[in-house]
Amino acid sequence: MAIHVDIAVLGGGPGGYTAAIRAAQAGKTVAIVEKEKLGGTCLHKGCIPSKSLLRSAEVYRTLLQAEDYGVSVQEGAFSLAFDKVQSRKEQAVGSLHRGLQGLMKRHGIQLIHGAGRVIGPSIFSPKSGSLAVELADGEMESVVCDNLIIATGSTPRSLPGLEADGRYILNSDHALAMEQLPKSILIVGGGVIGVEWASMLQDFGVAVTLAEAGARLLPGEDAEISTEIARALRRRGVRVLTSVQLKAETYAVGEEGISIAASTPDGDVVLAGDKLLLSVGRQPNGEGIGLENTDVRTDKGAIVVNAFGQTNEPHIYAIGDVTGGVQLAHAAAHAGIVAVDHLCGEEPVLVPDHLIPRCIYSSPEIASYGLTEEAARRAGHDVRIGKVPFQAIGKAIVLGESEGFVKVIADRTSGDILGAHIIGAHATDLISEAALSSWLNATPWEVGSMIHPHPTLSEAIGEAMLAVDGKSISY
Repeated sequence: MAIHVDIAVLGGGPGGYTAAIRAAQAGKTVAIVEKEKLGGTCLHKGCIPSKSLLRSAEVYRTLLQAEDYGVSVQEGAFSLAFDKVQSRKEQAVGSLHRGLQGLMKRHGIQLIHGAGRVIGPSIFSPKSGSLAVELADGEMESVVCDNLIIATGSTPRSLPGLEADGRYILNSDHALAMEQLPKSILIVGGGVIGVEWASMLQDFGVAVTLAEAGARLLPGEDAEISTEIARALRRRGVRVLTSVQLKAETYAVGEEGISIAASTPDGDVVLAGDKLLLSVGRQPNGEGIGLENTDVRTDKGAIVVNAFGQTNEPHIYAIGDVTGGVQLAHAAAHAGIVAVDHLCGEEPVLVPDHLIPRCIYSSPEIASYGLTEEAARRAGHDVRIGKVPFQAIGKAIVLGESEGFVKVIADRTSGDILGAHIIGAHATDLISEAALSSWLNATPWEVGSMIHPHPTLSEAIGEAMLAVDGKSISY
């Protein structure tokens, strides 16, 4: 017998389970089809496990710097037990996984473990569609629905001639499962994942080379942020190379690890390490899910959708990484809410891509919202800039984490906050004040006029807002 629901969700990551909960709250019957574990990449192979490792790296770095805080730690009195680091990561993932399973039960959402494929209209519901699900035991199950939401996510990309093998060439999935740390590593790709892994592994004592094909790290961020993170990583011992072109045909594995030739602005070099970590982006998981049985359009593997996540087949929606848009867990979750609200006849709150906050959990942390300075100028804005270094903020000095700055971009005529960019301690926690201020159409003067408690890192937000008008007190 087929399972009949109002809404079926193919994929149980942040976009999928958020959509399912929203639909259940609206009184719909819902089923999630997930071939691996509920929570998807974010919970099991991305956001949560990587941030757990980054936290362990932060604690280890703090111990190494304990003398700077007047805390005497005798040499050899502490050590890094990477197996326990991994165990702590698994505990965090397990706790959140159990919580998600509880949410599904609380909302009456059916969870079907298996690989789902779209098989087109059903005899039970000819105007909608159905899924064929291959269960773990090889049995088949049918799910018939009025609406289908595809949330199958993405997987790490490889480079031609440098395909990940899990032994010498790793992707982020392999790196998260490492049982022991390499002595050295070559990280290819200076985007978000590459920068986070470079920061983490350097803290753990691994010799890191970070090679980026573009002219700067984090090409999607404000140029001053890119300059500052490259400077910070180099200060900590990371070898940072930009404008690097790898020669894949020269890749070799020897007794001392891997090596590969590359061209750089300073000439040809040979890059080497125990391992090579690919961090060159992710590709949509649109293959093998039965799209050929529909009229759903794709573009370079990504499902084409409108602003509401609706495909050209009105009863089929797609959200998150599989659409090729902003590849962030919170962006997918919001897209899930928009899709469900739309199919329920509500008026969803649409958020432009550039107004989705972005966070990078390196050391120092990076967070941003809105337009970069370059993008604002390209858009024709007459911009004013407010910028305050954390060296001017008392709490940052007390913490011993005074590198970095807060940068605010505003329109000279309207006073609108166009963007906010932070690099420094707890940047990922601070960005929401700037984002909410812009979302509520506050001006920099209004935000700066609010009394920020002292001593706190949030003072940097207020001071940067005041600096837009040249009225910062601390700098």
